[in-house]
Amino acid sequence: MYVADQTWPELGEYVAESSLALVPLGSTEQHGPHLPLATDHLIAEALAREAADRTGFLCTPTVNVGVSPHHRQFHGTMWVDAPQFRDYVESMTRNLAYHGIDRVVYVNAHGGNIQHLREVGRRLRDDGTMYAIEWMWDESIPDLVRELFDHLGPHGGPKETAMIMHIARDLVREDRLEDARDGGRRTFAGRDYREHGARTFYDAIENSDNGVFGDQTAATPEAGAKLFEAATDQLVQLVEWLDDQPFDDLMAPAHVDPQPGSRRHR
Repeated sequence: MYVADQTWPELGEYVAESSLALVPLGSTEQHGPHLPLATDHLIAEALAREAADRTGFLCTPTVNVGVSPHHRQFHGTMWVDAPQFRDYVESMTRNLAYHGIDRVVYVNAHGGNIQHLREVGRRLRDDGTMYAIEWMWDESIPDLVRELFDHLGPHGGPKETAMIMHIARDLVREDRLEDARDGGRRTFAGRDYREHGARTFYDAIENSDNGVFGDQTAATPEAGAKLFEAATDQLVQLVEWLDDQPFDDLMAPAHVDPQPGSRRHR
């Protein structure tokens, strides 16, 4: 159920019976010469809406701009600073709580958002508002990703290329796949990008001239369909599990009991 397509009485009927929502989040950032800037938010929205259709749970509009300053050297990349991103997502999620939602899955497709979504989830749980967790699609199916591709790449690689081939093939510049591979970095083998234990880079362009990694020529629509189905299945299982949990069990555990014999209890 997509929230923006509903009327307010219909949503009242929903929260009378269910209290879970999926919130898709991505980015608007460079993904090389072959993929659109919309790559991450297209993937997040497609997965969230498919899982919502299969389960009947609520899906919100997508957060399309994320924490992406590490791609800022490339034309068109948009980002918000991390504190503002966290505050925005938290405020939006508290809005859901006002309407009766007490558990949320952040359906995320951008690595730069992960730590910040985890922080927002902690804030919301610590004050007892709700239980909100971050879910990253490729982290839910690592074995399948490794099975399908020899040279993955953490950004703009074959897994994201295949997913967009499946979701929105007309947006993939298939004539630029070799350019993406040859102008980027195909493998990280033999490179750790550290000096004396310190990570010395901040931006993608420092490691890849065109901003992408991996062998994009390995991507196919068929591989994308396998990834999409497997990730959707994992997301469906997650939301069904979360819906079954008693709310009190999701909240932060109480402080440990004082040590026996402490002065406070003499």
